[in-house]
Amino acid sequence: MESTGKVKTAASHLSPLFAGATAGLSVDVTLYPLDTLKTRLQSQQGFYKAGLLTVATSSMPTTALFFMSYEATKSVFQPMVLPHYAPLVHMLAASIGETLACLIRVPTEIAKQRKQTYTGTEKRSSIRILLHAFKTEGLRKGVYRGFLSTVVRDLPFSFIELPLWELLKTSIRDRNDGNISSFQSAMCGSLAGGLAAAATTPLDLAKTRIMLAEDYACTRKLRIKPVLSDIYGQAGVRGLFAGAAPRTTAFMLGGFVFFGVYEHSKGIFDRYFDR
Repeated sequence: MESTGKVKTAASHLSPLFAGATAGLSVDVTLYPLDTLKTRLQSQQGFYKAGLLTVATSSMPTTALFFMSYEATKSVFQPMVLPHYAPLVHMLAASIGETLACLIRVPTEIAKQRKQTYTGTEKRSSIRILLHAFKTEGLRKGVYRGFLSTVVRDLPFSFIELPLWELLKTSIRDRNDGNISSFQSAMCGSLAGGLAAAATTPLDLAKTRIMLAEDYACTRKLRIKPVLSDIYGQAGVRGLFAGAAPRTTAFMLGGFVFFGVYEHSKGIFDRYFDR
């Protein structure tokens, strides 16, 4: 009995790891063309090749790390608070998950977006791009360029998306005897993802411009506020929301796939270890 309990305890930690990896791979591979279109609209150069393999191979550890830390934080803090404070726990869990996930996400974004906007004829692998960035610009200004702006972009997104997703799921459970299907969770994720994406488009735009800038060391404007001010001065509010349509569409579709696959995969994993 003791060994069975240990297996179930381990499974409770591995379940979000497995489900997050599956969900991340599914949504990134499915919706990558829309992300490429969004990057093209936000950049000033155009795009050449997508770098789908980079995203596909990195999405699994990124989302697995996010959901493992998200669920672990929830399990620690949620029993300590009253139900109406649950959104605060979800925000805390999301912030921890996003910060850790960015350790993988930022180098991936650097390689991916430079592939998307590369106009030369020489083939460049993602590893080669990152090695070149490290050699010429260093770890912080090269491989992890835009780390802070990515965290700043992703935290507000998660502060909106995750609590809203949890709130919508709770509302459905309350009306359905505590039950929710993967499809219903997917619909909740679609709505939450679309709203969060639309609201945070300017932050995503700033992150894209910072990562794609050619002369990081000599350019003094590569901070979120100056970049957004410069864009606003050139193109107004419309410029701040460049790429909003494909971004919002991608996250609505992505939220549906991501959270639907997550709940379904988690359910399969949990049922297997409950046998």
